[in-house]
Amino acid sequence: MRIAQIPATGRSVVALTFLICATAGTAAAQWFSIPLPGTPRTPDGKPNLNAAVPHAADGKPDLSGIWHADSGVWNENLAPEGTNAPMLPAAAEVYKHRVETFGWNRPMTYCMPHGVPDAMTVPGLPFKILQMPNVTVLLFEEFHMYRQIPTDGRKLPVDPEPAWYGYSIGRWEGDTFVAETAGFREGSWLDNSGHPHSDALRTTERFHRVNFGHMELDVTIDDPKTYTRSWNSAKMKFTLQPDTELLEHFCENNRDLPVLERIYGGQEKDTSSKSGKK
Repeated sequence: MRIAQIPATGRSVVALTFLICATAGTAAAQWFSIPLPGTPRTPDGKPNLNAAVPHAADGKPDLSGIWHADSGVWNENLAPEGTNAPMLPAAAEVYKHRVETFGWNRPMTYCMPHGVPDAMTVPGLPFKILQMPNVTVLLFEEFHMYRQIPTDGRKLPVDPEPAWYGYSIGRWEGDTFVAETAGFREGSWLDNSGHPHSDALRTTERFHRVNFGHMELDVTIDDPKTYTRSWNSAKMKFTLQPDTELLEHFCENNRDLPVLERIYGGQEKDTSSKSGKK
């Protein structure tokens, strides 16, 4: 992905931000067709996304499959529509700055990972769930990243080495898969607009497969260093991508980084000088 060197007008900034978020390597596309056994089908042979929920050998709903977010809304802003995340003053200032500068220095600009749940909501870039006994694995097409969610009864580690995706443990509550994650490294964003978090962040994700082709996700954010109270995300919806597979995706933003730093960095310095702030 290459970015043209164009004047840093408001419209240009938006365009550049969109480009670098939408294409950080290979184009988003999957294998043309791989008819997978076990996929329910309509009379014309097409995958039946409205078929019943599949179940694993232990009787639990099977979340396995390749999924993509139904909308980019949740990637842009994790908070429910019409609401604001209950940020502490310092966090609110950080968020305000990221929004005003169009988040040009978001982690992925530097080929760093997306956050949780941000990585699952990137438009056009799916993720794959592998549900196995004692562990559920999430494979992200973007950057070839992954998450492991053990379901063997272990507890979250105490004072672990911070990690970009934290440390997760999972359990079932009825037909809902619950993943608790802590031990995050500071620096990732909760969404593309830049909701921040600290090393005290703890997320609780609730995955519910509605039918064969549709899944819903609710996330609770708990971070007392950043927010005045815990808060819930908007309900996110995902659709299965059947008869396909993940493709290779890598980040080459380093080739465009000097351009971004000149355009956006210069704009920030200019704004700071006019406001008297440094």
